[in-house]
Amino acid sequence: MAGTRPVFYVSDGTGITAETIGHSLLTQFTETRFVTDRIAFVDSVERAQDAAAKIREAAVVHGVRPVVINSCMDGEVGAALAESGALMLDVFAPFIEPLERELHETRQRRVGQAHGIADFETYHRRINAMNFALTHDDGASVDYAEADLILVAVSRAGKTPTCVYLALHYGVRAANYPLTEEDLEHDRLPPRLRPYRSKLFGLTIDPIRLQQIRQERRPNSRYAQFETCKREVAAAEMMFRAERIPTLSTTHTSIEEISSKVLTTLGIHREMF
Repeated sequence: MAGTRPVFYVSDGTGITAETIGHSLLTQFTETRFVTDRIAFVDSVERAQDAAAKIREAAVVHGVRPVVINSCMDGEVGAALAESGALMLDVFAPFIEPLERELHETRQRRVGQAHGIADFETYHRRINAMNFALTHDDGASVDYAEADLILVAVSRAGKTPTCVYLALHYGVRAANYPLTEEDLEHDRLPPRLRPYRSKLFGLTIDPIRLQQIRQERRPNSRYAQFETCKREVAAAEMMFRAERIPTLSTTHTSIEEISSKVLTTLGIHREMF
C-alpha cells in the first residue's frame, strides 16, 4: 500500500460536484497514486461521524493521511468530518466570501442544490437527449435528422460514453456510428452519413490502447488482435482526412475534454446543467 494516497469525495448530496472538481485537481499530480472513494448524502452529524471513522480506517490501512474533498454545506457536518484528521479541502470555501462581497448577498446553505432539478424544461431536455443517445447508440438507428451531432469511429474508441456525457450534462442529442470493416474498405464516408456531413466528428485512438480495450471485451479474438486494431484505425483516419472530418484522439483525453472539443468545433453552444 506504500505510495498510495486515499482520497474521499464527501458530500451532502450526490457527490458529483466534489468528485468532478477533485478529479480535476488530482490529475495535476502525476507522481502520486490515488485510490478514491465517494461518500454521498452525508447530511447529518451522525453520518459525518460514520464517514470520519471510514476515513480514519483508510489512514491506518495506507499508513498516510487521507485527503477529503468536501462539498458539505453544514458547518457542524464539516467539523465532524475534520475529526478524521484528514487534509480537508472545501470545494466552495475559496469562492464564497469573494462572491458574497461582490454580490452584496449572503449565500443560502441549501443541501443538494447543485444537481437538483433547476426547472422541468431543462430536465426533460436532458432526459430526451439521453433517450436519443441510447436509441442511436452504435448504429442502432441511423435516422439522424434530429441529431445535434454524430460521433464516428471504429468500435470501442469512446463513442458511447461521450454521447451519454453530452446528453446528461448538456442536453445534446448525440448519435454515434461505428465504422465496420465494409465501411473501412473505402476512404469515403458511408452513404448513410453523407447527408449529415456537417454534424460529423471523428474519434480515433492509439491501436495499442484499442487492443487492450477490445481484449478485455473479447479475449483472444480476431476483433482484439493488434493487426486488426492497427488496420482499422489507419483506415478510419484516412477516411477522416479524405473527407475533412474534424478528429480527436481519445487515447489520453478525458470524456469532459472530448465533449468540450466536439461542441466547440461543431459550434454547438450549450450551458452545462
